[in-house]
Amino acid sequence: MLEVIWKLIEMTIIIALLIPIAAMLVWVERRMIGIWQDRLGPNRVGPFGILQSMADLLKVLGKEDWIPPFSDKVVFVLAPVIAAVTVLMSFAVVPFTPTIGVSDLNIGLLFFLAMTSLAVYGVVLAGWASNSKYALLGGMRAAAQTVSYEVFMGLSVMGVVLLTGSFNLREIVLAQQDGWLIQTQFLGFFVFLIAGIAESHRLPFDLPEAETELTAGFHTEYSGLKFALFFLGEYLSVTLISTMSVTLFFGGWLMPEPLASWLPPLVWFILKVAFFVMFFILLRTSLPRPRFDQLLSFGWLVMLPLALFNLLATAALRLAGII
Repeated sequence: MLEVIWKLIEMTIIIALLIPIAAMLVWVERRMIGIWQDRLGPNRVGPFGILQSMADLLKVLGKEDWIPPFSDKVVFVLAPVIAAVTVLMSFAVVPFTPTIGVSDLNIGLLFFLAMTSLAVYGVVLAGWASNSKYALLGGMRAAAQTVSYEVFMGLSVMGVVLLTGSFNLREIVLAQQDGWLIQTQFLGFFVFLIAGIAESHRLPFDLPEAETELTAGFHTEYSGLKFALFFLGEYLSVTLISTMSVTLFFGGWLMPEPLASWLPPLVWFILKVAFFVMFFILLRTSLPRPRFDQLLSFGWLVMLPLALFNLLATAALRLAGII
């Protein structure tokens, strides 16, 4: 009973921390882009503009929470909840340190893939329920993009499963004590990262909400709290993909000696995740958006062969006892 209560407390604390982190990422992104583009960025509200996210949140919550009369009202309200909750649930299987983590599922990796698959329903239902042409086009784009890149994401992590012999994320981290899997799974990591960018609808793969083409895509008709939930889901997705990249390929909280003793495991984990979050932000400032047909062609003609080659090569080398 005490263990159940402790897990509930741990889960509450993690969720309570994740939501403010997602809000702060908006400020971090705007601030870092300002630095990289040699301009000021947010600098008015609080020191270094750090309270800008709080001001934005208050503004969004103060907006009229309008539901279009021509929409499917129940589905319209449910869609942003699905988009945010599925990402939050994915963090339940992430091992942050040897002792911190909500659940030690034996199928933790499969649970993560399942939640990323369910997240697409929120976007697709938002586009369909809005009863708007731009929103529907955005929803259809999201469905094609997410379902396609789910395939490559799933294949990219099978090499990790072959080498560690487990779907349990904590066991995958512990299996990297003698060396991070990025050494043998660089190709798998590359495919996973590209698929993660596409799954989270981040630039340059933000085609489901391309402002220059579709107004705002699937969330064109959304405002107020429901609009904020979509943004929460997007920034949590950035954190989730960064977290899973660290867990699967960069040893999670593990660091080689003597670095491991310099800082607590949680600090090392956070620093690694922060590096990948910065990489996501840098991509936004660096790369142009491709056409939608180019994105899908790149997936099926480049990502799929790479993922299959990585899986077959890993299996062959594992069978030969080389790795």
